[in-house]
Amino acid sequence: MEERRTGRSQREVNKRNKRFDGVLAALYGLFILFAASLIVYLFFIQVIDVKKYKIRAQKQRASQNFAVRGDIFDRNGIKLATDDVFYNVFARRVDYDDEASSPDAIATALAPILKMSKAQLLKKLNSQDQIIAVKKDVDRNTAKKIAQLHLRAISLDKKNTRVYPQGTMAAHVLGYYNFDADIANGIEYAAKDKLEHVEKSVKYQKTQKGKIIYDLSTDPVATAKNPKGLDVTLTIDAAIQHVCEKELKKMVDEKQALRGTVIVMNPRNGEILAYAVYPTYDPNNYRKATPLQIKNWTLTDVFPPGSTFKTITVASAMDLGKINEYSTVLDTGKTKIGNWEIKNYDYEIRPYPGNISLEYLFEHSSNIGSINVARKMSPREFYGVLKNFGFGSKTGIDLPGESSGLLPNWSSWDMGIHATMSYGYGTSVTAMQMISAVSALANDGVKVTPHVIKYSPEEEAVKIKRTQVIAPETAHSITRLLAQSVNHGKSVIKMDKYNVAAKTGTSRKPKENGIGYTPYMYTSTIGYLPASNPQVLVYVMIDSAKVGAIWGNTVAGPVFHEVTTQVARILDLKPDKNISVPVKTNTN
Repeated sequence: MEERRTGRSQREVNKRNKRFDGVLAALYGLFILFAASLIVYLFFIQVIDVKKYKIRAQKQRASQNFAVRGDIFDRNGIKLATDDVFYNVFARRVDYDDEASSPDAIATALAPILKMSKAQLLKKLNSQDQIIAVKKDVDRNTAKKIAQLHLRAISLDKKNTRVYPQGTMAAHVLGYYNFDADIANGIEYAAKDKLEHVEKSVKYQKTQKGKIIYDLSTDPVATAKNPKGLDVTLTIDAAIQHVCEKELKKMVDEKQALRGTVIVMNPRNGEILAYAVYPTYDPNNYRKATPLQIKNWTLTDVFPPGSTFKTITVASAMDLGKINEYSTVLDTGKTKIGNWEIKNYDYEIRPYPGNISLEYLFEHSSNIGSINVARKMSPREFYGVLKNFGFGSKTGIDLPGESSGLLPNWSSWDMGIHATMSYGYGTSVTAMQMISAVSALANDGVKVTPHVIKYSPEEEAVKIKRTQVIAPETAHSITRLLAQSVNHGKSVIKMDKYNVAAKTGTSRKPKENGIGYTPYMYTSTIGYLPASNPQVLVYVMIDSAKVGAIWGNTVAGPVFHEVTTQVARILDLKPDKNISVPVKTNTN
């Protein structure tokens, strides 16, 4: 029994040994297979497919110079925005490995270049940080001097800064640009793709420490230059812009106004020659500006245009054939709509003018005359022409943030809206909408998309739209009437050498909740010259003047007169005061 039991145990041990030997042999075989596979793989990548992995390694070391944004110029080549390169100086503790690279040696070498005391530098260099910021924003010449020292523990990091050489000039046109956050405004935003478009970038390889690896394919000249985006030329004339900003600020300060704008346009092609907005800011220090200063409210905020809108009312009725240049309308001095009484501003002086000419309507800014002109049109007809002028729609100017204004649909008009629409209270417009609409009166009835970028003929064909708003004859008639009203009147906007087709306006400022009015006024003047061949259109609007007589003629008018006088001189416009604005012969 014992022998049988012993024999059975021995057989079981032998079986286990055989199983273990089998597992061991299998593992050995797998190891041999793995080793063989590894050898084949290494042979493949190091001999057969070496090019692929060489390219991958090159990509890991690949670098390229950062691109600088293109410059922005005015129409005459004056630089308004450009990039400047600064450098941040860093030290690496890991490279403090010999006497020449010790903090003491580095501090001794850098102190005179960085204009810092050696003790101050040593304190920084002895920081326990692995990467130490020694000094930020050093200029190109300083960086060059540091590079010539060949300090192994010191590295230079390039950074771009956007610079505006003219300071606050045209701030709301240019906007600003933040390289770190890639945030922009104004043209810096609108023309971003062009300003950052690099046609050919230069690539090269760098070591882990940021040193350029020069091989046979490396262009040493190209690596020292930064690729640059495309330049942008504006329609802005710096000289005219300066005049507008100066005269605007002068009047705002004198009248203690809240804000104001002066826009100068060539009505023939829609080019904005000047675009002054107050309050303003310095794009070089835009972070210190308030939201009110940065905001281009002339594109975003709406307001009742007041009596300047009467030019549009009369033009609309005339283009629809309801009146002509020689028509008269009844002016009773005041009228009543429901419980609401409407008067002319000079009712106490002229209580009942009677039948008035259109020239008289413009000269005396007759509210009642404008209402009676508007009544000749149905709401649908009047609304249709206003839409053609661009009210209730964006102008399409090449700046961000534009709003559409407010123009109620004709179907919602009652007698009150119809009446107030005629003298600039039934609608709310942006400053850019107003100058865009009036530009059609100065340009044979054609409205051209306003723009601040100087486009090539190819670009202009795509971006600039021309719309025939009213008939050329209507535009010419309105121009004659406006010029005659200015020449026969006593307004400050009258000029000695030029016929000016212009209209002033004053409107009460609504409360922010839209219910009722504040004690303040919007004062404005809009017009163009020479009236015989309009070349320049100027719009002045000043919000909430607080000192003296608050009228379009007394607040915006003097600014308009000074700006037009200076613009005529700068552009060398040919005087036309000795050439009367042609008057069509009445054949009726």
